[in-house]
Amino acid sequence: MTPSLQSVQKILVAAAREELLPRFNRVARTHKADGSVLTEADIAVQERVAGELLRNWPGTVFMGEEMSVDEQQQLIASPNPVWCLDPLDGTSNFAAGIPYFCISLALLSHGKVQLGVVYDPLRDECFAASRAEGAMLNGEPLTVPSSGLPLKRATALIDFKRLAPELAMRLVREIPYASQRSFGSVALDWCWLATGRCHIYLHGRSNVWDYAAGQFIFQTAGGQSCTLDGEAIFTQALTPRSAVAALDRPLFEAWTGYLDISCR
Repeated sequence: MTPSLQSVQKILVAAAREELLPRFNRVARTHKADGSVLTEADIAVQERVAGELLRNWPGTVFMGEEMSVDEQQQLIASPNPVWCLDPLDGTSNFAAGIPYFCISLALLSHGKVQLGVVYDPLRDECFAASRAEGAMLNGEPLTVPSSGLPLKRATALIDFKRLAPELAMRLVREIPYASQRSFGSVALDWCWLATGRCHIYLHGRSNVWDYAAGQFIFQTAGGQSCTLDGEAIFTQALTPRSAVAALDRPLFEAWTGYLDISCR
């Protein structure tokens, strides 16, 4: 049986309030082999959440961002339901005192996301979705709003760093939207998109623990998305995935048309 959203949210909210907030902008940082930032908060949250999830749902397995690649490869292929956690998405922001970070958790089973929870402790915003309960923000139903905008008036949320140079340069030379942002947390990016705080999205490469929960929440709330290759974004594997998204079908078609994508 899939755990209830309420029970999972309770675990994440408590971990964020008790492990993240007391350390916000107060911890030393180190760098992992890929250059990304690591703090003691990442480790503390991962250990705490893993223990609580496995204690409450012993038939599941746990995979966290801060595990080794060998461990992750074995766990994500498990026949049992897999908890997929990013204990601190937006670690660089967190360590620098920038108020844009979250905990992100998804439950994967049979090649699909079954539920996702993303919690922003500074704004006390808990985004969640499950196949049985739909998408919610702080317990209230969440539906992606229609933008009613043409592409040239949209606000874009774009991570330029991971785009192919040719595409990045095209976006600079032939600006198709009105304004552009980049905040530094993939999971929260998807959730902010779901609320209509931005209108279109583009990311060249993110890991499954970054996008699984947020993209599932966005999709469940009615958003439109695919990869740069026109495929469904989620895959139960460690292979990084690109992402293209928009709030509504007309805007999505205009955005994918500009990017020359045929979504399958």
